[in-house]
Amino acid sequence: MNRREFGLNLLLGVPAVASLISQVKAQTKLRVNGERLNLHLKELAEFGKTPEGGTSRVAYSDADLQAREYAMRLMREARLDVSIDAAGNIIGQRAGTNASLKPLMIGSHIDSVPAGGSYDGQVGSMGAIEVAQTLAENNVKLKHPLEVIIFQNEEGGTTGSAAISRGLTEKVLDQTTNSKKTIREGIKFIGGNPDKLAEAVRKKGDLAGYVELHIEQGGILAQEKINIGVVEGIVSVNWWDVTIEGFANHAGTTPMNQRHDALLAAAKYIEAVNRIVTSIPGRQVGTVGKIQAFPGAYNVIPGKVLTSLGLRDLDAEKVKLMFEKIQAEVRQIEASTGTKFEFKQVNSSKPALTDKRFQSIIGDSAKELGLTTKLLPSGAGHDAQEIADICPIGMIFVPSRDGISHSPREFSEPADITNGANVLLHTLLKLDATV
Repeated sequence: MNRREFGLNLLLGVPAVASLISQVKAQTKLRVNGERLNLHLKELAEFGKTPEGGTSRVAYSDADLQAREYAMRLMREARLDVSIDAAGNIIGQRAGTNASLKPLMIGSHIDSVPAGGSYDGQVGSMGAIEVAQTLAENNVKLKHPLEVIIFQNEEGGTTGSAAISRGLTEKVLDQTTNSKKTIREGIKFIGGNPDKLAEAVRKKGDLAGYVELHIEQGGILAQEKINIGVVEGIVSVNWWDVTIEGFANHAGTTPMNQRHDALLAAAKYIEAVNRIVTSIPGRQVGTVGKIQAFPGAYNVIPGKVLTSLGLRDLDAEKVKLMFEKIQAEVRQIEASTGTKFEFKQVNSSKPALTDKRFQSIIGDSAKELGLTTKLLPSGAGHDAQEIADICPIGMIFVPSRDGISHSPREFSEPADITNGANVLLHTLLKLDATV
């Protein structure tokens, strides 16, 4: 008997301590049913299945509604009390043994991008349900209440999680989605109530914590043969529409030294973005993702170009630094090409750092399961980014083959998915004992 066990014997009594030690050892051996989990993923992929083998299940579509009904059936089988909140999020609840504690939440989303894959969001949702079912089957009762959540319309702008963390504006509700419904209409379609959205909002401190299992959507874990990614944070996403004004003129009669070629200026700008972003140490990324030249003819010098800028990093100050450097380079391009640039910011989200305690617990859980880990950022947005405003968050990544996502070729190995769910299970158990 070690010193800790001896102290517990004095405090609680020998029978109680023996029971507690036995329970801890049993929980240490607890594992999810990986075969069942991967079967559920396969069955879920049937809703909105594409000929290419992927999933096209946009939010508020018939396929989305059918998939939600399937997920709710699984949640009930996992002995969760299932409801749909006013925002249309599916929530499965189970009471804890200590009613004074705040809930621990796990989950993700099941909607997809058009012509997408069958793993993004879906691994986290089915993984969370599997964790709940594993606990129920083994009669493991958490101290904290448990909430398994399936957020609605993550791919259309983390709508469901935003409704919980900060509410939805009238402007957002009137936006048209890929289903051709407005968000307001979509919420009604899936069983929510857009007239009572205030009821879905959670205050800071209403949750003890949130953990999301997700595919990496990048190639780092697969390339380095790492089992589990411990996410250090979700990067800020910043987009600008960029307009370059030159002067359209005859391509045959205008000398090269008298041109104000907007497309030439755009080419210099694109090269500058890549050069500046890669010149700074770190994992930041910069992208020029679209370009259109006007008037778009063989015999006319382009007089106008519409293009873009995207910058992402965990450090908001670094994003600011990159943008300032790009602006300085643009002033030089304007002077050398006789053009004018205009930047209009269309999106800006702040970084969401994961909780250090959660990072440590995820890493410890993985290592105790014999899995290798790597600390890394998330370059994609997730529902956890919204929930970070109201409670501590953690994220668990599993490898994505070839780093492919938002594509029918998106794939994660069944063994990796099972590993991720087991890490989620043991992270939940540790959080229940410590937060």
